[in-house]
Amino acid sequence: MRLTIHGGRVIDPASGRDELADVAIAGDRIVAIGPKAASLAAERRIDASGLVVAPGLVDLAARLREPGQEHEGMLESELQAAAAGGVTSLVCQPDTDPVLDEPGLVEMLKFRARKLSRCRVFPLGALTRTLQGQVLTEMVELSESGCVGFAQVDAPIADTQVLLRALQYAATHRLGVWLRPQDAWLGKGVAASGAVATRLGLSGVPVAAETIALHTLFELVRATGARLHLCRLSSAAGVALVRAAKAEGLPITADASINSLHLVDADIGYFDADLRLTPPLRQVADREALRAALADGTLDALVSDHNPVAEDMKNLPFAEAEAGASGIELLLPLALRWGQEQGLALARTLARVTCEPVRVLGDALGSLASSAGRLVEGGVADVCVFDPDAAWDVTPATLCSQGKHTPFALASSGVPMRGRVVTTLVAGTIAWDRR
Repeated sequence: MRLTIHGGRVIDPASGRDELADVAIAGDRIVAIGPKAASLAAERRIDASGLVVAPGLVDLAARLREPGQEHEGMLESELQAAAAGGVTSLVCQPDTDPVLDEPGLVEMLKFRARKLSRCRVFPLGALTRTLQGQVLTEMVELSESGCVGFAQVDAPIADTQVLLRALQYAATHRLGVWLRPQDAWLGKGVAASGAVATRLGLSGVPVAAETIALHTLFELVRATGARLHLCRLSSAAGVALVRAAKAEGLPITADASINSLHLVDADIGYFDADLRLTPPLRQVADREALRAALADGTLDALVSDHNPVAEDMKNLPFAEAEAGASGIELLLPLALRWGQEQGLALARTLARVTCEPVRVLGDALGSLASSAGRLVEGGVADVCVFDPDAAWDVTPATLCSQGKHTPFALASSGVPMRGRVVTTLVAGTIAWDRR
C-alpha cells in the first residue's frame, strides 16, 4: 500500500529533524519526507494536523505471557496493547512456560507474532536452562533462531562460577547478556527497605541487593569483555556505579522502568497490591537520581516493564500478590510526563524510547539496525502518530492489555494521562487506528 501522512510535526530524534512535513510510504518503506512526499500518489491519506509523527516506539522489557500463561495475557491481546501504545518493536522476556531455552520455542513465538502483524517481537533467550541458574543454554543456537540477547529475568544466578562461564560464552560469540542486578539472597523481600516497609511490616529489599550485584557483574565484565545490558535499575547508588563503570569504558548499557521513574515506596499507601512491583519502588532520592540519569544518558532507555497479572493474583494481601503491572500502553505518555517535568525538548524525550533502545540492541536487529527507531527516507516504515496534548483516563476499559492492573489507573493515581497514540504503522501497515 502507498500512503501519505499529511501535515504532522515530524520528529526524528536520531537526526534532530523536527519540522512540519509530509511522510510518504510505499510498501514497508518510507520513500519521502518533506515537499516531495506531498506530490506522490497515495491510496490512503492520514491527516496528522496538530499531531506528532515519530518513529515507532521500541520497548526493551515486556512479558507477553504466551505460551503457558494465557490466563494472564494472550499474544494477540498484548501485541494489540503494544500497537495501541505506539510500540512497533518490543523485546520479550524468556520466562514463559515452557521457558525460551530451546530454538523451536523461539521460532514458534516469532512465527505467531509475525502472523498477527501488530508489532515486531524480539525474544530474549534464557541464559540458563529453565532459568534455574545451573546449566548454560546453547546460546549460539538460540541466537540463530532469533534471540537478541540472553537473560535470567528475575531469577538471579547465585553461583558466580556459572555467571562467569555464561559471560565468557557470550563474549566469545559476541552475544549480549541482559541481567537485572539483584543479589540472590538479599533480594527476596516484597518492598524496598526503609521506613515504609518497616511501618507496614513488609519484608525489605535493601539497596545493597542491587549494588552488590553490580560490583560482581562489573568485575566479571572486566574479566571477560562481555557486552552487558542492565535491566530496570532502581536506586541512586546503582546509578552512581553505572555512571562510574561507563566512564571507565566498560561495555554496558542500562535502563529504568516507568514505574521507578514516577513512583516511590510511599505510594504503596495501605497495601495497594497494584504497587507490588519488581524491582520494588524506592525512596524519592532514588527516583530523582533515575530521572536525572535518564536525562544525562547514564541510563540509555526507558522501558514499560509490561507484566500483565490476572485478577485473582492481584486480589491478595500485598506480600502474597503477584508482582507486576501492565504498562506498554503507558510508555509514551509517561515518557512525555518525565520529559516535561525535566524540561527536555520533545525529540530528546522520544530518543529514550526510540533510537536509544535500538542502539542498545545493536547488531542483534540485523537489517533493521540502521533504520529502526528512526524516520529516514529508505528506512523501515514503523511510525507512531500521537496527540501530545490529549488527556485520557486509564481504566480497565481503556486498556487493550488482558492485564488490567496498573498503579497509574485513575482510581489509584487520580491523575489523567496526557499524550495518546492515534495511529501506529508497522512495516507500512496500519496496526492501530483510534479514529
